[in-house]
Amino acid sequence: MKIFDRRFFIKSAAAISTTHIATTLADTFTQISPSTLFDHKSVMHLIAPKMATVRIGFIGLGERGLSHVKHCSHIDGIEIKALCDIDQNAMNQASQYLEQQKITLPDEYSGSKLAYKDMLTRNDIDIVIISTPTEWHTPMAVDTMNSNKHAFVEVPAATSVDECWLLVDTSERTQKNCMMMESACYGQKELMVLQMVKQGLFGELKHGESTSLIELHGQQKQEANNNDSSHKKIPAHLYPTHGLGPISQYMNINRGDQFDFLTADQSTTLKRTEATQNQSKPVARDFNTTVITTKLGRTINVKHEINSQSPYTHHTVIQGTNGTFSGPPNRITLEKLPVTVNRHYQNIHQLAVKKWQENGQKGQKPDMQNQQQWNDNMAYWQEHYQHPLWQSKGAEAFQNGETHGKDFLMMWRIIYCLRNGQALDQSVYDAAALSVISPLMTDLVTENSNRKDIPDFTRGLWKNTAPISNAS
Repeated sequence: MKIFDRRFFIKSAAAISTTHIATTLADTFTQISPSTLFDHKSVMHLIAPKMATVRIGFIGLGERGLSHVKHCSHIDGIEIKALCDIDQNAMNQASQYLEQQKITLPDEYSGSKLAYKDMLTRNDIDIVIISTPTEWHTPMAVDTMNSNKHAFVEVPAATSVDECWLLVDTSERTQKNCMMMESACYGQKELMVLQMVKQGLFGELKHGESTSLIELHGQQKQEANNNDSSHKKIPAHLYPTHGLGPISQYMNINRGDQFDFLTADQSTTLKRTEATQNQSKPVARDFNTTVITTKLGRTINVKHEINSQSPYTHHTVIQGTNGTFSGPPNRITLEKLPVTVNRHYQNIHQLAVKKWQENGQKGQKPDMQNQQQWNDNMAYWQEHYQHPLWQSKGAEAFQNGETHGKDFLMMWRIIYCLRNGQALDQSVYDAAALSVISPLMTDLVTENSNRKDIPDFTRGLWKNTAPISNAS
């Protein structure tokens, strides 16, 4: 491992102290002596000692935090030790749910923005789940690891390059996990595609796409007119991790390949300027298009719109030398068929020929040799490529009050790995690599640059690191 540049650390530490406007927030960063950086050890595939019972503390009990509390209450082998939130109503809501589940009520920490620090002094908590506003993610995760606890943080884990490095450095120094909880990696469709990729169905991967279309017009207007808003400069892409998380797993990012550099551009701002009453202009325009190139020459197209005139859309494409997955609508096309699916395509061909005959043989007769057509029979693919996690826990995930089940499955998987002495599916290197994309996008379009290099947070370890098993 390369020795970390002392001057870079000092420069980064100085920059971090001015990252946040609130003085109390800047003060939450625990000071680290630069000399300790030379003692860092990799946390790639870090395995913590087995925990018979995982003892949990929660910071932040809003919509996401409360859902995590609910999920944990239905998972064996856990104890909820503490709850922390500045909003007593949110605290009461979580406690009431636990009481309904006949779970011993945890201790509560509130009264100030720094009340979580008191919770972290306890020695009967193993992990902390952080579901607070974005600007608190890094300082709380750093303080958690420095208190000898594993940190699990909502997306994004960091909001700047310096914060990403601080997370990596702290995790390596403390030998504590810092996992960003990107639940999109645990969706039924996403894990099905991961199985397909692992089994070589699409051949050698070469390209991926993630498109997010969402209407945040009202929220943007409110933030733009709020002089105290921390989002006065809205990032070029609010949540690139949702699409990039699964694609990164497909492409073995940080485990054989790595993000290299990105380019980006944005459309003209139209709708948002009409709603903004003050003179502060957001960084982001209506539509952002970013292309990430990996070390192996693959490309990932990330498209994002937050003033969309279309229904909410989250679209993913993964393309290889033998075929493509695209969805929603979910569909697959393959050039060369594995023996196991050849009969399936023969049935499709027979149906196509029958339809061609019923239409009076108009047009060209369907050709079995030409498989360049979409197949949208997801029931067939789900049956043959269902991921082991969904085979074993899918029904339970859906029973816990979700329409998609991915949040419960993510939490169950975290607890399973900790109790069984297994490496987590994502490390701090993944948290940093995915989180750094948004600030780099913003810097690039603000500076009108042609490209931005993406830091190697693994310091070269990605070249010889095996892909995750993900319980397959």
